[in-house]
Amino acid sequence: MSESVSTDYTVKGMTCGHCAGSVTGEISGIDGVTAVAVDLPTGRVTVTSTTPIALDDLRAAVTEAGYELVG
Repeated sequence: MSESVSTDYTVKGMTCGHCAGSVTGEISGIDGVTAVAVDLPTGRVTVTSTTPIALDDLRAAVTEAGYELVG
């Protein structure tokens, strides 16, 4: 059985549940992603996946949702 990888990121610009839903939807579309948890007050997004996710793929998904990946 493979282990999951969880990584925290910061996304700038999210202010409401719709924002969180947009980011969650786009990131969930990346191959290997099994869960996405958004903490609106801090902008922290925890991505759980079966393998490490390429930062470029994550950045593209966040940008597609209309927000900015910090760092």
